[in-house]
Amino acid sequence: MNWITNYVRPTINSLFSRREVPENLWQKCDECGTMLFHRELSDNLNVCTNCDHHMAIGARDRLTALFDLGMFKEVDVPEPVADPLHFKDQKKYTDRIKDARKKTGERDAMLVAEGDIGRTKAVVAVQDFSFMGGSMSMYVGNAIIAAAERAIELKCPLILFSAAGGARMQEGILGLMQMPRTTIAVQMLKEAGLPYIVVLTHPTTGGVTASYAMLGDVQIAEPNALIGFAGARVIEQTIGEKLPEGFQRAEYLLDHGMLDRVTKRTELKDELITIMRLLMKQPPAIKGDLPAPEAETPEAEEAKA
Repeated sequence: MNWITNYVRPTINSLFSRREVPENLWQKCDECGTMLFHRELSDNLNVCTNCDHHMAIGARDRLTALFDLGMFKEVDVPEPVADPLHFKDQKKYTDRIKDARKKTGERDAMLVAEGDIGRTKAVVAVQDFSFMGGSMSMYVGNAIIAAAERAIELKCPLILFSAAGGARMQEGILGLMQMPRTTIAVQMLKEAGLPYIVVLTHPTTGGVTASYAMLGDVQIAEPNALIGFAGARVIEQTIGEKLPEGFQRAEYLLDHGMLDRVTKRTELKDELITIMRLLMKQPPAIKGDLPAPEAETPEAEEAKA
């Protein structure tokens, strides 16, 4: 009896019992509701394979997909004064920063890196919306200035991916002052004759839109990205008019001359390579190298003769 209870029954139960499936193996598309396998979704850069809806993608994942072989070097960003206003609402600002750093593993809302994109040297700054809504802080201002200075040092283009809800309220006027600071950084690039390319992702709003996000030599956006300064509801209440369908979306702004391109994330790398090389007056990129021809042996030459 003990043999049946202790061995046979558990073995049968293990064969027919339902195996637990990790929760993160599948993700539901917010737009069409399709269940997407995590590896398939990751390989497609978090773009739905059914409806092409662009989901959020992490800053490091974006950099890995953009740089050749996923290799890049981070650019050091000067650390600003922590909590200069000693701000506190429902919790201390310092505690919010700690929570955001623990959640994302990043120092702040912008990551700056350098490397090769299609064998073209570039500096890339990526705003991380998962870090306090990508809010524009003193650190973000320092990051953009550091990115511009590094691009000037390397004499290469600067590409910036924007994603933010505006300035960081916990830093007050110091957060808002990053608007003129970053504008000066962009001007430094223009005076050096170097391209500044902006890719606006979902969402890009507030003071970010009113400063560095709209100063690019070329303005590109991802499909259906929300781009604007004030919210649509605020605008409607202010002007007393119903806004047109698709207002503040990338396609609407493209039709009205605010953007140069709306490009799918999966096609963005090739387009950035083409634009960078055109603006830098370089020849078209090489897609791949053919192997060198093998030297013919004396026997092969005799056979041809």
